[in-house]
Amino acid sequence: QVQLVESGGGLVQAGGSLRLSCVASGRSFIRYGVAWFRRAPGKERELVAAINASGTSTYYPDSVKGRFTISRDNAKNTAYLQMNSLKPEDTAVYYCAAQESRATWSIVYNYWGQGTQVTVSA
Repeated sequence: QVQLVESGGGLVQAGGSLRLSCVASGRSFIRYGVAWFRRAPGKERELVAAINASGTSTYYPDSVKGRFTISRDNAKNTAYLQMNSLKPEDTAVYYCAAQESRATWSIVYNYWGQGTQVTVSA
């Protein structure tokens, strides 16, 4: 089992930046791939970034590529999502997820945080 707690959400103007954090507790974080998802009102959940357990491989969909950066500090059991050049359409609840895997991203994530709200004003 691993428990995940996100923080860092808030209200920001378009063009601004936010950094989300995901702190993990429980079993060894270094065995888990981590991903960030978001869900906007009326929309399906969307994967926005993923990183493998060692931090050497990342994945981004085109919608955020070049603006978002995922990273992790395994010594601190923490993953991050740096979001730059934010747009109103980035407004959503952002979730951290983890799965025990060596892959960059997984089809299934068994562990989820509670989510943190990100609101981007025009």
